[in-house]
Amino acid sequence: MRQKSLKAFKDKVRSRTGRSRGDSLERIVNDLNPMLRGWFGYFQHATPALFGVLDGFVRRRLRAILRKQQKRPGIGRCQADHQRWPNAFFAAHRLFTLRTAYEQARRSR
Repeated sequence: MRQKSLKAFKDKVRSRTGRSRGDSLERIVNDLNPMLRGWFGYFQHATPALFGVLDGFVRRRLRAILRKQQKRPGIGRCQADHQRWPNAFFAAHRLFTLRTAYEQARRSR
């Protein structure tokens, strides 16, 4: 995958996950999911390790929003944030994950 494509992906995520966005987590996830699905549909044959890194990037952006909504300083990188909002929390809010989609696509062959 080209660096230009990765940069474009991250820029799209950044534009939809600004910390000053006043929407609920459900609205943000509903806004992100179509973009994540489309991106996965196009790049599903990329390096599998990359999907975990990009999933982490998306969740880190969402944790930063949650911290901001709780009026806490920081950008969501500390261990306490991972314990407060684990990956299962975002799965419960139906966040599309690239890693899970890759594993399901690999099994369906």
